This record gives sequence, C-alpha cells and structure tokens, in this order.
Amino acid sequence: MGNPAHPLPTPTTQAGREGLAALLARPARAVVALDFDGTLADIVPDPERSRAHPDVVPALSALAPRVAAVAVITGRPADTAVRYGGFAGAAGLDHLVVLGHYGAERWDAVTAAVHAPDPDPGVAAVRAELPAVLAEAGADSGTWIEEKGDRAVAVHTRRAADPQAAFEALRAPLAGLAARHGLIVEPGRLVLELRPPGMDKGVALEEYVKEVGAETVLYAGDDLGDLAAYAAVEKLRTRGVNGLLVCSGTEVPELADRADLLLPGPAAVAELLRSLARQLAGG
Repeated sequence: MGNPAHPLPTPTTQAGREGLAALLARPARAVVALDFDGTLADIVPDPERSRAHPDVVPALSALAPRVAAVAVITGRPADTAVRYGGFAGAAGLDHLVVLGHYGAERWDAVTAAVHAPDPDPGVAAVRAELPAVLAEAGADSGTWIEEKGDRAVAVHTRRAADPQAAFEALRAPLAGLAARHGLIVEPGRLVLELRPPGMDKGVALEEYVKEVGAETVLYAGDDLGDLAAYAAVEKLRTRGVNGLLVCSGTEVPELADRADLLLPGPAAVAELLRSLARQLAGG
C-alpha cells in the first residue's frame, strides 16, 4: 500500500489495515490525532527544552488540508504545546486544534485563543504541600517538580540516581497527596502528574471525533496517558468508526502491545504523516 518511492508501513492487525485503508479512501472523513511528547517530540531530560521534531510541522502542513481534522492531544498546557510545536501560523494548519491538559483546554488555530474552565483549587493546595511530601518520602535529590500552569503539577525522576526506583517510591505518597485534595495521579515515563479527574485523552478524543463527525480516526501516542485514547478508539470501532492505533517507541509495552502499527519514534511518526500526505496527493 502506498507509492513505491515512499511506501506506507503496513499495520500488523486486520483492524489497523482496515483503518488505514478507510483513511486513504475517504480522507475528508478522517481525524488524525496525536500526542506531543514522545510522539511528535523526542523525550528529553528537561521538558522545557522539548520541541517538535523538525519534520513534524512540514508533514502536518502537507497532511492537514487533505483530512477532516488534525488534533494534538497532550497533558501539557495547550499554549505550551503550541509554542513547543511551532504550530501557530504554520502553513496548512489553519484549523489545527490542540487539546491541552488531557482535553481540559482547547486552542484553535483559527482564533489562536485558548478556552478552559476555571482551575481546580486542589492543584494549588497540592503544589503548596508537594515539597514537604517529597522531603518526607526521602525523594532522591535528582527528583524535581515541573510546573504545568494552574491545572496540574508533575514530579520527574529521570535525573535521579535510580530513576525507576525513585519513581516507584513516590507512587504511594503522591497518590495520598492527590487523594486528599480530590486529584488523581497520571503516571508516565518516569513522571507522576497530579491533576483533576474527569478528563483524559480518551474522553477528549471521543468528543472531538463526534464533533467532527469522523468515520475514521488515527491516534498516535507513546505513554501510559495514551491508553485512554487507545481504549476510546477501540470503543469507537464497535460503533462502526474505523481506527488506526500507532505507537511511537517501545518503552511502554502496555501501549505497544495494543498498537496496530509500531514506529521507532517521532522521526518515524513524522515520516508516516508525510507518507500519508504524499499518498493522498497521488504520489
């Protein structure tokens, strides 16, 4: 499937192959939804230095005008993802949507405005108590706090002497802290994020697919937070919506094992997007 010069990878599952075929046959009824960190941007030690892979915006600019909609669904604040992605004002991305904080925030390229509900007071309370909780838990000196606006706060262990051990040691203390203030803990790759409940990438994706009226959805992600979006696509399939699940990287087997298409990382995701655009352009 695809132009021989730029072949499209073949999904390993029948459902995935059907999803890809439907996207290619009826792109005007397809949504392409993508995680940011680890999918469009390489994972880096300092999240503030994360940037979209240089091939991503050109690939999206080529693909977006040929499908019904493109959405980036991320745990980051929406405006941060827009800045780090270089999406604002990019050619062809006039109708891009960025759903930040797992869908609690929305940025639309057509207005360049972010819409969001009032912040949860539990986030401020957790932020105030977090340093003491980490100290009491004996957190490694390499553990650090990432501020994520007024809707979430995250604790990273990637810089710890033993990152995985530090991660596991903080699970229970942070779960207790979150529960005391009505929040939940979202685990990721050596990061634990404390945020309000009620919204996740699956809810955000389902609502957006319904809004667009899409009959096919491609979703690409790399981490545990993307499992909810995978589950949403699997549920949508039972309702007659075609789906293609793409996994960027193999670091999270819970995701990789459920994917229809496994890619080695953001560069390969960008190439997939570019190959789709070429195929839809007729070569």
